[in-house]
Amino acid sequence: MITAGAMILLAGCSGDDAGGPAEVSAEPAPAAQVSLAPADGSADVPPVVPLEIAVTDGELADVALVDGAGAEIPGAVDEGDGATPPVFTPEAPLAYGTQYTLTASAVNVDEDETTASSTFTTVTPTTLSTPSIGPLDGQTVGVGMPIRVWFDDPVADKAAVESHLQVTSSTPTDGVWSWLNDAEVHFRPSTYWPANTEVTLDANLYGVDFGEGVWGEKNRSISFSIGAKHVSVADAATHTMDVYDGDQLVQSYPMSAGGPEFPSRNGPHVVTELNRDRVMDSSTYGVPVDSPNGYRTPVEYAVRLNNNGEFVHAAPWSVAQQGNSNVSHGCINLSTERAAWFYSFSQPGDIVEIKNSIGPTLSAADGDIYDWAIPWEQWQAGSALK
Repeated sequence: MITAGAMILLAGCSGDDAGGPAEVSAEPAPAAQVSLAPADGSADVPPVVPLEIAVTDGELADVALVDGAGAEIPGAVDEGDGATPPVFTPEAPLAYGTQYTLTASAVNVDEDETTASSTFTTVTPTTLSTPSIGPLDGQTVGVGMPIRVWFDDPVADKAAVESHLQVTSSTPTDGVWSWLNDAEVHFRPSTYWPANTEVTLDANLYGVDFGEGVWGEKNRSISFSIGAKHVSVADAATHTMDVYDGDQLVQSYPMSAGGPEFPSRNGPHVVTELNRDRVMDSSTYGVPVDSPNGYRTPVEYAVRLNNNGEFVHAAPWSVAQQGNSNVSHGCINLSTERAAWFYSFSQPGDIVEIKNSIGPTLSAADGDIYDWAIPWEQWQAGSALK
């Protein structure tokens, strides 16, 4: 027989609505969301564009990239820093004009998986461009040699190209790129390079849109050395050339500069080449050999200063005028012995500053390196990133 007390006890343990524990029903976790960039169906995608994977309400589980033939493209995922989404970086840059499919999966807290895919096609350039670069890799040059980068086609988006030309040097400088024309850009500091400096240019131009259908064909990297500081000062008024090795005056030579009809150009000239023997030919800068002012003359120890016919060279025929008058066609004339010494002393990139000539200042009309004749403020204004 169940007593009343027993009945009350049993009622208290029955778990009814009056006071028993409530039944718990778990809500399912929200599904993970995956979004990809480039978006599915994108075309004309740069081959170096970041492949971004944004995940919400979950964690990234797996990423794969395949080309149009289904071949897997190896790479790695950079998880990002929270402020930026994870990025898949292929081991090698993507190719131009190729279809790719990026697939990523993520799981939520319940380990349920969500997968997303994006198929996109990289751009097919009209023209691929690889620039020429000077100095050459491994070369040693003087303190006046700028870095020169020139292209076969005009560059429409100069800022895009310039932003991918990275210069580093063992001695930091304030160097700036300056566009001399639509197809050529140079880099130099405000003053000559520090001697004994190592310089590297990384031209990371693959996948860069130059504009108007032209794209970068490949990356290039060159490293070169700045050697000893050789700066010579050729004074057309005193008819003397002072030669400095570093800060030390090592020679003071009598010389003859350009005469009244063919005055030498004023300003810092950059040595570009050295010829033990050379035939000076007036037709190379537009004066016919058979004209009254034409000539075709063999010379020795020719140190080129520009592309308009100015050299330092041996001129035994003008020794009597050297030191007292200017009679050349724009060159710096020295005796054979002195020209031989200067030839052996010189290297490409050395500076010969001509001053007090009645001629104009060195300019674009005189060849490819007139960089140091451009005032620094004007040089800086030539940057597309100013």
